[in-house]
Amino acid sequence: MSVAFTKEESAETASETLLPDRPISPHPNLVTEAGLQALQMQLQQAREAYEAAQAIDDVNEKRRQSAVPLRDARYLTERLRTAQVMPTRTSTDIVAFGSTVTFSRPDGRVQTYRIVGEDEADPKAGSISFVSPVARSLMGKAVGDVVGTGTQEIEIVSIA
Repeated sequence: MSVAFTKEESAETASETLLPDRPISPHPNLVTEAGLQALQMQLQQAREAYEAAQAIDDVNEKRRQSAVPLRDARYLTERLRTAQVMPTRTSTDIVAFGSTVTFSRPDGRVQTYRIVGEDEADPKAGSISFVSPVARSLMGKAVGDVVGTGTQEIEIVSIA
């Protein structure tokens, strides 16, 4: 058969299927129990998406649809391998990993965040990473302490 009738992979398809790995943080991979479960669920979803992509007949489309789940599975497998589940906080004397901290800003805003692992942080949902600048400045502090975060100061109102 002539090569004119075979389907060759295009350069565009090749670039879409060779995705770079997601960067792995250099920080310890601290997680809450819920964070560990979320990583496990995300890995399962990535595996299911990869399996679904394998059912596609068109080779180029199969590669395209497999690229993201394959990359995510590699990332999540590594994150699960290095996960260090932190014990649930029982003390509310000082801010630590897993604490829920309420603080006030000079402009009157009061905000509450839970300090969690990098992969489970979602500021819009009320959680920040333990390596974020705000969390780092709050760690080890107590209610009433004022800490600087860049150009402004915040005061810890409560710790739960």
